[in-house]
Amino acid sequence: MKHNQGLVIVLSGFSGAGKGTIMKHLLDRYPGSYHLSISATTRPMRTGERDGREYFFKSREEFDRMIADGEFLEYATFNGNSYGTPKTYVEQLTAEGKDVILEIEVQGALQVRQIFPEALLLFVTPPSADELKRRLVGRGTESAEVIAQRLAISAKESVLMPKYDYLIINDVLDEAVAEVHRIIQSEHYATGRNAKAIADMQEQLKQFV
Repeated sequence: MKHNQGLVIVLSGFSGAGKGTIMKHLLDRYPGSYHLSISATTRPMRTGERDGREYFFKSREEFDRMIADGEFLEYATFNGNSYGTPKTYVEQLTAEGKDVILEIEVQGALQVRQIFPEALLLFVTPPSADELKRRLVGRGTESAEVIAQRLAISAKESVLMPKYDYLIINDVLDEAVAEVHRIIQSEHYATGRNAKAIADMQEQLKQFV
């Protein structure tokens, strides 16, 4: 059975859970299998960046027009700069049969689910809250106050975990990466994602009735 339509995959998780690391290893381990979605942003382009590679760089006016025209799967504003996932860009890739991964926060993930009900939502978590704290402290880049804030945010985000399709326990990194890959590949065979193939088989079988 051939799967012509790519999947929209959302990868979220607590700060410090390792979703970015999983993402990097997934792309490295399975080259060509997955495409990381590129966001549009209003922040200025930095030295070495290129439009359409790191981000689609937009003026505030362009970004606001895209919001008004419903051109984003999700969008949010951080530190005065806005970021959003262009809907047409993602639709084009999936129409080409490419699996597209969006590494975004929980609120953005739920926005995507509203527009793309068939999106596959994966939530990354460490095996325990104590391990999450240990990883945040182990970074050595943030104050105790910031770490406490991140953990408090994680507690609020945990309420939304049941809205995701699968939970990824990031205990052993290699195992977590392999699990994400297995889940995505299995989803291609879900009956709900193969309505056309089922209808075609049913039509072909009518000759034997």
